[in-house]
Amino acid sequence: MHLSENEGIDGNTFVVTGGLGFVGSALCLELLRRGARQVRAFDIRTTSPWSDHLRNQGVNCVQGDIVNKKDVEKALRGADCVFHLASYGMSGKEMLQFGRVDEVNISGTCHILDACLDFGVQRLVYVSTYNVVFGGKEIVSGNEALSYFPIDKHEDPYGRSKSIAEQLVLKYNARPFRNKNGKCLYTCAIRPAAIYGPGEERHLPRIVSLAKLGLIPFKIGEPNVKTDWIYVDNLVLALVLASMGLLHDIPGKDKERQPIAAGQPYFVSDGSPVNTFEFIRPLLRSLHYDLPKASLSVSQALHLGRFFWAVYTILYPWLNRWWIPQPLILPAEVYKVGVTHYFSYLKAKQELGYVPMVTPQEGMATTISYWQERKRITLDGPTIYAWLFCVIGLGTLFCAAYLPDIGPVPLFRGITLFFFRSMGIVRMVCLLASALHVGEAVYAWNLAKRVDPTNARGWFWQTLALGMFSLRFLLRKTKK
Repeated sequence: MHLSENEGIDGNTFVVTGGLGFVGSALCLELLRRGARQVRAFDIRTTSPWSDHLRNQGVNCVQGDIVNKKDVEKALRGADCVFHLASYGMSGKEMLQFGRVDEVNISGTCHILDACLDFGVQRLVYVSTYNVVFGGKEIVSGNEALSYFPIDKHEDPYGRSKSIAEQLVLKYNARPFRNKNGKCLYTCAIRPAAIYGPGEERHLPRIVSLAKLGLIPFKIGEPNVKTDWIYVDNLVLALVLASMGLLHDIPGKDKERQPIAAGQPYFVSDGSPVNTFEFIRPLLRSLHYDLPKASLSVSQALHLGRFFWAVYTILYPWLNRWWIPQPLILPAEVYKVGVTHYFSYLKAKQELGYVPMVTPQEGMATTISYWQERKRITLDGPTIYAWLFCVIGLGTLFCAAYLPDIGPVPLFRGITLFFFRSMGIVRMVCLLASALHVGEAVYAWNLAKRVDPTNARGWFWQTLALGMFSLRFLLRKTKK
């Protein structure tokens, strides 16, 4: 295509489902920058890290649930183009919530399609996933000619539901509007690689949190395994170009032919396949977190992933509770990091004019700067092993020193007496340890009020529990 920078955007009304999210918010701002008359961010949330900025820039934030047809109709009425980004179940606990995954990804997409036909929305760009063709078997430099992965063989409901939804979207291409005005809906699908960038919500926060707690004990797969990533600005560019590829009123174009992108899927990425663990290594190193040296084969990791799948399936009624942590890994995630699968963006380049604007090196440098600043203003702390050592150790000491002989207390008392020889010494050590922790916590609170006032209370409670294990992180922050 040879179009102007704002072709099909200037003066038009856009709806971005999932518009308060990481990619959705970036897309909303880019559409405004290019001259859109109105941009609506349709999201189930009322607030997000980007919502205030979006409203200040003039984005119309429309709250609603994509599974509610009336909410969808309210958001899409009068729109010229829809970017359908909203989805559910990509990673973590969400992956096990089968009902909600199908509701959002399949039923929600059907509501979008129906509303487009009802209200004469001429363009629909659907954000899909690599998982519509990938299910655990190696793919090297794949392209859009690959057939869909069998629906009944997907390892998780997310990949299955996104595959069904994408096929629905592409089959709806060129369907006439219900008002029978002679016009029709044009659709296409963008299949992005794993997304990263400053503020990304799904992949990197979970990885960083696990690394901070020391809960990335091993790598998965061979060192030569490669996958794709895409920087957020590159994905936004691909989406904008896709919307232009659905234009049917380009001057000089044959009106009888469909737009070039109509009914088409496109893979997009940074174009630099890399091992996942090597990709995140610079980020973790910049935050002073370590990558493991040990490795698990894909088959071994799958056993572990299926164990967590079984455990979290039992916990299904409580998965939305805050006190249920994210699973360490699930089977579909094992395949994503442990099996080579990367794709060519040649079709997107030839038909849409897509070429990554931001290199992987530039994208990672910006992402590292974001995470370093985030670490600077948040509460830092030791790994889970220090927590277990301190909490279990102090708890055992207190039980042995002061509780009666009930339950496991005699065992705790026997262990402590082995080390300290008499109950008098046990009680004295318990009192001294408690006093030391209180003193360290008070010192941490006073110190934090000067160097990190926002987190002063957090530093007090963390140091009360962990003592020097916590205080050393605060002392390190004062040196910076």
